[in-house]
Amino acid sequence: MNFKKSISLAALPALMVACNASVDVESKATMIDYPKTERDTTVVDEYFGTQVADPYRWLEDDLSAETEEWVTAQNKTTFGYLESIPYRDAINKRLTELWNYEKYSAPIEHGDYSYFSKNDGLQNQSVMFQQKGEEEPTVFLDPNTFSEDGTTSLAGIRFTKDGKLAAYQISEGGSDWRKVIIIDTETKEQVEDTLMDVKFSGISWKGREGFYYSSYDKPDEGSQLSGLTQYHKLFFHKLGTPQSTDELIFGGEGTKRRYIGGYVTEDQSYLVISAATSTSGNELYIQDIRKDHSPIITVVGNFDNEHGVLHTIGSTIFIKTNLNAPNGKVVTTDFSKLETDNWVDFIPETENVLSAGTAGGKFFATYMVDATNKVFQISQEGEMEHEIELPGIGTAGGFGGRWDDESLYYSFASYVYPSTTFKYNIKSGESVLYKKSGVQFNPENFESKQVFYTSKDGTKVPMIVTHKKGIILDGSNPTMLYGYGGFNVSLTPRFSTANIVLLENGGIYAVANLRGGGEYGEEWHDAGTKMNKQNVFDDFIAAAEYLIENKYTASDKLAIAGGSNGGLLVGATMLQRPELMKVAFPAVGVLDMLRYNKFTAGAGWAYDYGTAEESKEMFNYLLGYSPVHNLTAGTHYPATMVTTGDHDDRVVPAHSFKFAAALQNAHEGINPVLIRIETNAGHGAGKPTDKIIQERADVWSFMFWNMGYKALPVDNEASKS
Repeated sequence: MNFKKSISLAALPALMVACNASVDVESKATMIDYPKTERDTTVVDEYFGTQVADPYRWLEDDLSAETEEWVTAQNKTTFGYLESIPYRDAINKRLTELWNYEKYSAPIEHGDYSYFSKNDGLQNQSVMFQQKGEEEPTVFLDPNTFSEDGTTSLAGIRFTKDGKLAAYQISEGGSDWRKVIIIDTETKEQVEDTLMDVKFSGISWKGREGFYYSSYDKPDEGSQLSGLTQYHKLFFHKLGTPQSTDELIFGGEGTKRRYIGGYVTEDQSYLVISAATSTSGNELYIQDIRKDHSPIITVVGNFDNEHGVLHTIGSTIFIKTNLNAPNGKVVTTDFSKLETDNWVDFIPETENVLSAGTAGGKFFATYMVDATNKVFQISQEGEMEHEIELPGIGTAGGFGGRWDDESLYYSFASYVYPSTTFKYNIKSGESVLYKKSGVQFNPENFESKQVFYTSKDGTKVPMIVTHKKGIILDGSNPTMLYGYGGFNVSLTPRFSTANIVLLENGGIYAVANLRGGGEYGEEWHDAGTKMNKQNVFDDFIAAAEYLIENKYTASDKLAIAGGSNGGLLVGATMLQRPELMKVAFPAVGVLDMLRYNKFTAGAGWAYDYGTAEESKEMFNYLLGYSPVHNLTAGTHYPATMVTTGDHDDRVVPAHSFKFAAALQNAHEGINPVLIRIETNAGHGAGKPTDKIIQERADVWSFMFWNMGYKALPVDNEASKS
């Protein structure tokens, strides 16, 4: 059945662009001269007998001269507007002050050395240090030297078990395509040629012989963003041999396994392989690598649930799974009888979602309780020994390490508790402060509380609301509502330096834990996928209505924000209820729901979204909310600043380009509808500090200005005390 047919794609004329950057910002509110975007009305696709126009298809060609000209023109308009906001520089200065403190990672030990990362404050990338005993630490890797503009970042590092060698990944311009460099940890010299074109991969060493890594075949020359990545492959790279001779271990043509990962167990006995067609559910395989040519054994041969090997002790395998346990559990089995019928519960499922780690001969069970964490130490016999006493209600991470460790380091944070590192003695169960955050923020002046509100269908949804103590709930507070709602991702409390600017100016930051996320397990996730996706938008709308009804804010003082899948959330919500908010920030969003699966890794998102090709019913559902396809001419949309990166090869910028073009064409009214395109930037990871600060300054400036503030609500100089 030919369910989709592309009818035509005409050649495109050069763009004619115009903008006026000389007028003041108050005038611009009514006379922004948006760049002219060519509409090619001949591009039409057919789905199950329905024709769908795609007049901005040409913007999908991110390397064309026409698209480059369009990007330049849009940025000229956007930055001309932003530069005219009178307090933009003051916000940038304040953020720079707030960011300028030393930041440390927890140390990790490998061989004779310990390693930690440090940022002096405003360095674009954190520097990795190496330290031997009590000697002075020395620079091990400085990503600030990887490129002149600071846009090449350290994207992961793995050491051999003896600590003699390390393989690290670098990302250039925020791309998901990585290079791998192997160095001698003693001399810091590169060992062999750089591995190229590695994507969505960990690195796992097999002794010092070599390591496992994953990648796809690199798309053909042309647009670096438009090649589909369908068949992931697991390779073994033997040290001293060219990458071209690397052994294919698993994957390739046949089943479209889009995500394959391989890792060696701590005891170096087994290779564990996880394979998935989408972002939910995976097959599980295991191989005894102590013997040459031993077979890869299937543990779970379907994609219905999620599984991973947590640890091994001899032939006993500990598996974290959600098979018959939507909230997760840990089971044990023997290598000789890996079938699921032989699994025995070790940490049983509870009413709360489980994540697990191991260190120091113990297991650590981290439970999510209404989107916050509780952590318990478990013995090798599966007995709960005690709960780890955390500083408060928030997010704890880092409960993992080597089986013979005596201590571990964990972090704790909340919306009003800056991220702090603690050292935990595994034997005594005692925690001591290791590194306190140096950020200029006094938690005593702020409060964060959880509320539960009712969504459209009666579902209770949690939301955490953070603000200064003593604010008056009279509906006048500038408020940002943030959400995600997808891919089993849980939004647990995190501290944000950027958010201090909002909070100290009397603003409110609210985070809603929408369906589609993982806060309440797989059932909560599934309730926001495919034909249930509208639940996510309804949850977000209900969160906004709750904030307004309870006088936290009002529609003309409310902004909504989200990134990636959250960018879809914002796009759909602002189209369905444009009067509900004053400002919208769809960031790096999935905004064309009929074609998202045509680009890079997009086909792997089908578990959450479905695709337009799979059925007429699914096509109609996607068409019903796809932001690119649901803009209505003559509508007064909220002030909108779409943000994306020109090198984003995960959610390609074409989504944002097409949405911004369609929005500017349909919108009517004085609210600005702009797109801010970061050049030489990707989906977000590894972005240099200076780019982060400027982007956040632009977000707060745009928000406050369009909420009607001619000056900032609070004098920042006074707020510092």
